[in-house]
Amino acid sequence: MPRTEILNREPYRLAKITLRGSAVTVEAGQLHYMFGQIQMTAEGLSPGGLAKSFLTKGKAVRPVYSGTGEIYLEPTFGELNILDIRPGEVWVLDKGSYVASDQGIVIDMQTNPAFCGMFGGDGWFQTQVSGQGKVIYWSPGVVERLEIQGQTLTVDGSFAVARTASLEYRVEMATKGLFKSWMSGEGLVSTFRGHGAVMLAPVPNLYTTVINEFGGLHAAIRSISRSS
Repeated sequence: MPRTEILNREPYRLAKITLRGSAVTVEAGQLHYMFGQIQMTAEGLSPGGLAKSFLTKGKAVRPVYSGTGEIYLEPTFGELNILDIRPGEVWVLDKGSYVASDQGIVIDMQTNPAFCGMFGGDGWFQTQVSGQGKVIYWSPGVVERLEIQGQTLTVDGSFAVARTASLEYRVEMATKGLFKSWMSGEGLVSTFRGHGAVMLAPVPNLYTTVINEFGGLHAAIRSISRSS
């Protein structure tokens, strides 16, 4: 099995994967550099997965790196996390969160309900992972694991970065009735019900926050410049 580490190189995080006659699947475009006796092959999706990838503008091919050596993935201002999946577990990752996984992990797509797909921010499909091994995934801040045992979790935002597939996921109005929802100022919220777990990143880290704030300011300045 590959050895996976998350390196803290302030202000960045980057993943280091050590191969010893093993292999790892990596999201396309995530390779930073590697050295050693490592070969890369392209792992395409099934016909059904290819069709979903086309509809969602997802990655149709994920490279597989095998051999002996070290692989370093693209540094990020966000957080990188390791999810250890056991046999029988199925997890659904937020759009754009998947980074890499062991070869024992099966990568598929989860189809969201129609209303969730249209208004939930995650689109019609999300990455689904199962099998046995480790998955590296991205989050905007430090993650917290929340166990749900028959309760309802309501999230106003897109910081629920991973969930077990056993949970019921819905996008709903914040209060009963469309008019009351808009008057409350909350609009649409994501709800999770049943029995399972959710990985939350409720507080973005400093660097993600600065990027988001500066990005909005930069867009506003460009808009003013174009209109003047």
